[in-house]
Amino acid sequence: MELKHILYQVADGIATVTINRADVLNALSAPTMRELDQAFAAAESDDAVRVLIVTGAGEKSFVSGADIAELSTLDPVAGARTAEFGQSVFRRLETMGKPSIAAVNGYALGGGCELAMACTIRIASDTAKIGLPEVTLGVIPGYAGTQRLPRIVGRGVAMDLILTGRAIDAAEALRIGLVSQVVPAADLMESARKIALRILRNGPLAIRAAMQSVDHGLDVGFEQGCRMEAKLFGLLCATDDTREGLKAFLEKRKPDFKAK
Repeated sequence: MELKHILYQVADGIATVTINRADVLNALSAPTMRELDQAFAAAESDDAVRVLIVTGAGEKSFVSGADIAELSTLDPVAGARTAEFGQSVFRRLETMGKPSIAAVNGYALGGGCELAMACTIRIASDTAKIGLPEVTLGVIPGYAGTQRLPRIVGRGVAMDLILTGRAIDAAEALRIGLVSQVVPAADLMESARKIALRILRNGPLAIRAAMQSVDHGLDVGFEQGCRMEAKLFGLLCATDDTREGLKAFLEKRKPDFKAK
């Protein structure tokens, strides 16, 4: 990959994706979105990658939003296509079967908030500011922000944030469940890495199945969700990883999972 707007690194089973446009607070231009799509596709297809960490370059911003100059030129057809492409990029991240951790290191506004919400887990620095300010510009969130936020924090809180366009600090984001941890800015990446390493200890097939079960259950009724859970549980019982995990527990040793 030839990447100009993001950094992509793989080490120890972790792919770190960094939006690298600190001079414009890591705004999501069209070329940046195309590079994110490439990076997520690479991570999805790489067996060496089991967890992703997504963050922004510099100390001020995770992603400050979309490139406003680009948005100002869009007609209705181009606007719809831009939103659909952004949705597809973030959906790839969300559904690749590999958990992702958003390390929110400052402003996560508009598209930045939407990118963070597409990640499996979100942690924030104590300096973070998070929000969907699109209505202040006369538009609405276009990268599935109106769909993910209510599913994460509930309809009422989501409506408050979307319709006022206000940004919230890390403490409020933690209180409403938008992020799961708040840490000092200096500790953010190490905290994200600790979460990733803890995930890496576990069975990769079980991780994938757990994510699939949760995602499926959010879109169907409770009974259907339970049926999917039982089906996936049964399928895992036929795997070498499940047999290894149970055997290792009984033998009081660490399991050696092979994703088989």
